[in-house]
Amino acid sequence: MVSKEIELADNDLNFSKESFLDNNYKWSIIQSYYSMFHTARALLYNKGYREKSHFCLIEAIRNLYVQEGILNFKFLEALQLGKSLRENADYYGDFSKQSADELMNVASDFLNEVKIILFD
Repeated sequence: MVSKEIELADNDLNFSKESFLDNNYKWSIIQSYYSMFHTARALLYNKGYREKSHFCLIEAIRNLYVQEGILNFKFLEALQLGKSLRENADYYGDFSKQSADELMNVASDFLNEVKIILFD
């Protein structure tokens, strides 16, 4: 399950980059967030847990990885921001090129960091 989630995260990040290049910033944000979501799920599955909601996933990452000093707090903040940006883009049509670019970059950093945690 862990490898499958990382594969999904990679795919979503690649789609996000394509959407960004096509000036489709709304979908870039949504895809970047889902890359982060699948990345976080991989961490959770690695500890033998499953999430019940996006909120619960974030709290689990806080407790299992950030508070334990395994994952930098900035990635938890980025995951929370990504959730908000995704909701704003998806539900309210509120998005920008800048937020798409920033989220895409932090999603990439998050994925790379988690690959190190899981596979090194």
